[in-house]
Amino acid sequence: MAFIIFAVCGFLGGILGGMGMGGGTALIPLLTIFCGVQQNVAQGMNLLSFLPMSLLALAIHAKNGLLVKDKLAWIVVPALVFSVLGSLCAAFLPARALRSSFGVFLIILSFTRFYAARKMQVKEKAKE
Repeated sequence: MAFIIFAVCGFLGGILGGMGMGGGTALIPLLTIFCGVQQNVAQGMNLLSFLPMSLLALAIHAKNGLLVKDKLAWIVVPALVFSVLGSLCAAFLPARALRSSFGVFLIILSFTRFYAARKMQVKEKAKE
């Protein structure tokens, strides 16, 4: 039965990751809440599942001409540096600190997404 829950979590994370929305934003809470996985283990599982998922999504986006390659280094280089720093922090911080900081991140993310959606809705009404 547990494999079904893990598969559903992987499905949901894969859908969001494939759309470029950050599958880990959903996968990590799903694994910790519904599967009882510790935060640091969920983060590792997310990273491991992200590799094949991102390669496939990258190939599809490239095929559809959705990549701007001339600005890629400005994203990749800092992302690599800070991913190393982040993984070092995750390795040494207690699970409670990781859980709390990720929760705060998700709350801030939800408020910014809500604000952006609301702002777009107001713009669309103004055009009418």
